[in-house]
Amino acid sequence: MKVIISGASGLVGSALIPALLGEGHQVTRLVRRNPSAGQVNGVSTLLWDPESSTLDERSLNHEVFVHLSGETVAERWREEKKRRIRDSRVKSTALIAERLSRLVAAPPRALICASAIGFYGDRGSEVLHEESAPGSGFLAEVCREWEAAAEPARRAGIRVVHLRLGVVLSPEGGALAKMLTPFKLGVGGKVGGGDQWMSWIALDDVIEIIKFVIARDDVRGPVNVVSPHPVTNGEFTDTLGRVLSRPTFIPLPAFGARFAFGEMADALLLSSARVVPARLTEAGFAFAHPQLEEALRHLLR
Repeated sequence: MKVIISGASGLVGSALIPALLGEGHQVTRLVRRNPSAGQVNGVSTLLWDPESSTLDERSLNHEVFVHLSGETVAERWREEKKRRIRDSRVKSTALIAERLSRLVAAPPRALICASAIGFYGDRGSEVLHEESAPGSGFLAEVCREWEAAAEPARRAGIRVVHLRLGVVLSPEGGALAKMLTPFKLGVGGKVGGGDQWMSWIALDDVIEIIKFVIARDDVRGPVNVVSPHPVTNGEFTDTLGRVLSRPTFIPLPAFGARFAFGEMADALLLSSARVVPARLTEAGFAFAHPQLEEALRHLLR
């Protein structure tokens, strides 16, 4: 199968490419700088630029498009940063969907787009599934616009899947990588009260879910990419400390998180989203790492 990937250098994309190549698929990366001639390690490259709407649909003759690109949200938000977060998701998805909708003769089988559980906002202990209503706040608004931007592809009859990603755990990047140093030094601890729910997922399972979704023509719409066993921040803290054999007695109080990270702290560190993968469970997906402690021991060897 021919698969084209945006955001291929990110945490998920860089793990997805070798997984697809290992199964014999042809992979093309969308890049923002001038692509290399020919193939590098079996991967072709194409140039695109969402800001200038540069993307030639004539080069998009692939069976599946996996769209993973987007500005990182794990930094202090100023107005320019928030603009980049929104535009990098909404504009890029709109460009891809519009270009793919023009491929009348040979449209792709599927457009698989990253989204996030930020769609649900801060919901306390409410159990959230794919049919749950959207939440409020900046990230929830971005996620709604992000998913809506794929509408041209959907109207053209292309199967569209929105991967509502939870906290992706990997020592190579993302939240876990940032936590490791303070926790290994014994200065890690819960954030705020620690009772906010964290919906997490091991990177290995993310890759298997994407492969599963590519293969299953009956899966479409939003898909919660999270473990079936979310935990509270306090439980996550205790478990990581136990796996690393380190104490976890130094909390980051809510006011400290807000002082250090501003608005982002409330949206990412202090908000609560108890999300379950209802659609994946119904479709029969088997998680390799459904429990947090086993997942952390696997990831951290």
